[in-house]
Amino acid sequence: TQEFIQFARGHFELDWAGIHGAAHWARVRRNGLELAAREGGNPRVVEYFAFTHDLCRHDDFMDAGHGRRAAKLARKLNGRLIHLNDSEIELLTAACSHHSKGFTKADITVQCCWDADRLDLTRLGIAIDPRRLCTHTARKMI
Repeated sequence: TQEFIQFARGHFELDWAGIHGAAHWARVRRNGLELAAREGGNPRVVEYFAFTHDLCRHDDFMDAGHGRRAAKLARKLNGRLIHLNDSEIELLTAACSHHSKGFTKADITVQCCWDADRLDLTRLGIAIDPRRLCTHTARKMI
């Protein structure tokens, strides 16, 4: 929603047009919605993941706590700018908390979130390793 975007612009500490900014979020959203449709993931969770997973970064490098901070913020915003039921917010917070840890085993919705983000690693000059992807669909997309 426009209200969420306004919040994100004010909250995001990095360059809105940078490597972890709005264009990255849009690609993660596109990837995630395609993965969710093909794999049976929850598109609402995937979409919120796209816009929240990097929202709490303090830098563009090894910010180890950014996923956990994003999960905490998502919980705080749920019911105001995010509208998920209890099971959906649990999936979103799990996806955010662990998205940069390299895990591949989780609920299919969380896997779609992680793969959506990993499919955009080429923006950083990082080749995508199919063994680090969770879903068959994502491996076919590289």
